[in-house]
Amino acid sequence: MAATVCVCSAPVFAQGGGGMQMPSGIAAEVKQAYTSVKNNLIAAANAMPEAGYDFAPVPEEMTFGKWVAHVSDSNLSTCSGLNGQAKRGDAGTKTSKADIVAALQASFAECDAAFNTLTDANALEMVAAGRGQRSRAGTLAGVNVHDNECYGSMAVYMRIKGVVPPSTANRGAMGGGRGMSGGGRGMGMGAPGGPGR
Repeated sequence: MAATVCVCSAPVFAQGGGGMQMPSGIAAEVKQAYTSVKNNLIAAANAMPEAGYDFAPVPEEMTFGKWVAHVSDSNLSTCSGLNGQAKRGDAGTKTSKADIVAALQASFAECDAAFNTLTDANALEMVAAGRGQRSRAGTLAGVNVHDNECYGSMAVYMRIKGVVPPSTANRGAMGGGRGMSGGGRGMGMGAPGGPGR
């Protein structure tokens, strides 16, 4: 559990510069990390033009649209399970940007409910996860780690297509430049908007 909390909290601590008040407790840290990657993913999905949704840098890689759909279906599966009614997403069958973005937003609505129920008191409660069990906080931290990994891949696609990734755009607005830490942001493990993103 300690390792999981370290992984999911790194983006939070990394963004603590500039006088930002740090969250208190496991639940608050996991939720703040979730809000960060959620905002980056939604902004990225909206920023990429429709034509970019069919783009893949090499044939072996998924298209940008497939990455967004993958995040959507994964989030929906994990978070709906935590909410007590497991659902399977169908974002992977969508082809238009509008439909894929709608699926992403729906998946985050499901995850909002799951993350909102996380408290320090129930963080270590064991819940069904895949073929076994994990702590509630560990399961939700896993969502953050997975989503950050996907965002990192998507950010590269955006760079290739000449679109500035949201984490970099936001960092620039705070006075940082491309590849700069932006006041301490993006230096943690798995942090959205880390070097090169």
